Amino acid sequence: MASSTQVVRVGVGVLVKDPANPQKVFAGLRKNSHGDGTLALPGGHLEMYESWEDCAIREVLEETGLEIRNVKFGHVTNDIMKDQNKHYITIFMMAECVPPPSFLGMAMHPKPRNLEPHKCQGWDSYSWDELCRLVGNDANDDDGNSSGAVELFGPLLQLVKESPQAVVDFINK
Repeated sequence: MASSTQVVRVGVGVLVKDPANPQKVFAGLRKNSHGDGTLALPGGHLEMYESWEDCAIREVLEETGLEIRNVKFGHVTNDIMKDQNKHYITIFMMAECVPPPSFLGMAMHPKPRNLEPHKCQGWDSYSWDELCRLVGNDANDDDGNSSGAVELFGPLLQLVKESPQAVVDFINK
């Protein structure tokens, strides 16, 4: 029987549109886990008997406090991370924030909160072009010193490299 390090895991990453900047999605810097210091979407592991949509809704709420709607499949990647002895199938879902009730007739834009500060440094929003510009960033210079450049988490990097039309259209519309 395979050990837990030899099992392919299923992850779910969620492209959540920023209601204040609809052509951007939320992402945060990971910490204290594989991919430490890399930029990732909200998401996590698919639980037994859980639908992809329910996993996306649960993970976004747990990590950001945001409620999402119109959750749809976007893309899937095969993420082999040999240097970390990990292999994931990552299902990318696309969603919008549920708008909060208006206050005195004024529309309010929900913002993500960092509900897991031990796992994430905080949330910001990024356009598809901004994510594309992060492809190829090398966090270390030729001497092995940190350059301070932000890298994309493996599955997000793979998604951006594959550039699926459904995801590009979702973010850019």
